[in-house]
Amino acid sequence: MNFLINLKEKKKDFFKKENFYYLVILLLIFFFDRVSKLKIINNFNDNTYFINDYLNLDLIWNVGIGFGFFATDSTLFYNLITIFIGIIILILAYAFVKSKKIDKLVYSIIIGGALGNFYDRLAYKAVPDFIDLHYNNFHWFVFNVADIFITIGIVGLLISGFKKN
Repeated sequence: MNFLINLKEKKKDFFKKENFYYLVILLLIFFFDRVSKLKIINNFNDNTYFINDYLNLDLIWNVGIGFGFFATDSTLFYNLITIFIGIIILILAYAFVKSKKIDKLVYSIIIGGALGNFYDRLAYKAVPDFIDLHYNNFHWFVFNVADIFITIGIVGLLISGFKKN
């Protein structure tokens, strides 16, 4: 019973007035990611669209984690990874509640992107990646808008951590 009371208190902390702007940022990132993915999913077929010498748009369904790591055909492994990602998002939400202003911004950026990819894992059983950066024959991992925000947030978290020490 104490767990439910604690959970209710944490929920109140999460939705405090001081967190409103950060939650708006989180939701804007989530919706921007959703809109970009829906645009790609609904308007792409098996074609690759060449934007310039360094950028292509190429829809790839990622069943792994970030940048396709741990991709597998195993439903059990996929579900375990999805549960693990859900737990990480909850831990990040807890860190968001406990953090100060700049860290709240960083956590909201990470959580917004993570929720975008988490939604896709639940809805599509894969994450649509479509941004293909390359130079000549070297192609970086194909990624999406959520991955960009997660990366920006992690870099911000690292910078914030270095500044504190």
